Amino acid sequence: MNYSFNQILINYAPFILLFVAGWFFGSRHERQHLARLQVAEQELGHIIVSSERFYRPTLVADSEGELVLGSVVIAQDYFKMIIARVLSLFGKNLTTYETLLERARREAIVRMRTEANAKGYTHIYGVRLEVTNINQLGSMVEAIAYGTAVISNDRVNTASIVPKPSI
Repeated sequence: MNYSFNQILINYAPFILLFVAGWFFGSRHERQHLARLQVAEQELGHIIVSSERFYRPTLVADSEGELVLGSVVIAQDYFKMIIARVLSLFGKNLTTYETLLERARREAIVRMRTEANAKGYTHIYGVRLEVTNINQLGSMVEAIAYGTAVISNDRVNTASIVPKPSI
């Protein structure tokens, strides 16, 4: 069969248009999510988060620590998965998965801080993060952040604070 350029364009134009539209809207959604995370991190910045395991804060009288956790499941769009598969053939860095994991971790920490804030806590220590693939393709990940939340009088050693990821 001898196809002309016009026939090839007619046959593949819908696929190309859908691919470009999916890429555009997926990237737009990702940028909006990262912007919302940055705003939430700034609003919850007064809650100190530390990964120190044996931190012994000076608690406010009649207060106790409590486990707080944040959990999120985030899915990657199929268009970025296709790009990741092509890049993996050449042994390239899979930046599409890196952003997926970054968004999941940050969202889990924001949700953990939100829970602590709702209960009136000022510090979270012993913070741990766990990230797990949900499906075989690696397109969905679950991130869980948990730690012990307390109301503390302590001044914080800034070296022990978990740094906020940059965008």
